[in-house]
Amino acid sequence: MKIAYLGLGIMGRPMAANLVKAGHDVTVWNRTPKSLDGARTADTPAEAAKGAEVVWLCVADTRAVETVLFGQQGVSGVLRPGMTVIDSSTIAPSATRAFAERVRAKGAEFVDAPVTGSKIGAENAQLLFIVGGPEKKVAELNPLFMALGKKVIRVGETGAGESAKIGMNLMIAEIFQSFAEGLALTGKLGVPPEILLELIQNSMIKSGVTDYKGSFVLNNDWSPNFPLRLMLKDIHLMQDAARELNVELPALKEVEKVYQKAVDAGHANDDYAVTVETVRNL
Repeated sequence: MKIAYLGLGIMGRPMAANLVKAGHDVTVWNRTPKSLDGARTADTPAEAAKGAEVVWLCVADTRAVETVLFGQQGVSGVLRPGMTVIDSSTIAPSATRAFAERVRAKGAEFVDAPVTGSKIGAENAQLLFIVGGPEKKVAELNPLFMALGKKVIRVGETGAGESAKIGMNLMIAEIFQSFAEGLALTGKLGVPPEILLELIQNSMIKSGVTDYKGSFVLNNDWSPNFPLRLMLKDIHLMQDAARELNVELPALKEVEKVYQKAVDAGHANDDYAVTVETVRNL
């Protein structure tokens, strides 16, 4: 297929590379110009999307998606019937539904398909796609998703993918916060962190979060697989959705304070696991 891939960040670059490996005709664009082996490079989103069958986004936040789609030199100007926009960014569900209406007004289709699996999952084509959109269209796109991932779960109609994704990230943030607090307390009590991790991995506390992040924490390795600034952005999305629905998320309020302290300490571009240090300092 002819695909425009917009956004070559930590996740987007390996995802676009795997589309190239799968034999697709890929043109890429990034806000800060970047190239990708085997793909053409465009100067604007509109240039990349012109003539594409699929326009795939993976950018930082809701505002970035709106700019790429509808801003000056955005995709909107070249949308035509038969095109499909896939958004793998993590953004507000309400904004996703609004963007989809604007895309469909041009005769194109819109599918929200955020992912989980982090940088390693993207590099190894082992992502989980969390999808919202028309059932028939999602089925048509399944071969594309499976070129980049291990599983596709259609959650429901437009916006459902983003809704599930922010709920999942809420749980990731809170599970990791409990891990960080447990490490801090038991460390003060004299328990070596590698022993605590071994106990966790052999008990009912075991989780994918601690399995994945444990080795990074033991090595004080904060290289970004999921940057702190993006998890904090997602926390704000969770809170915005909760306010829209009049839902209380008391634990998340405390987690946000820790993340903000970590950002204020200069860790915005480190992995969110660096909040272990913040909790220790508290």
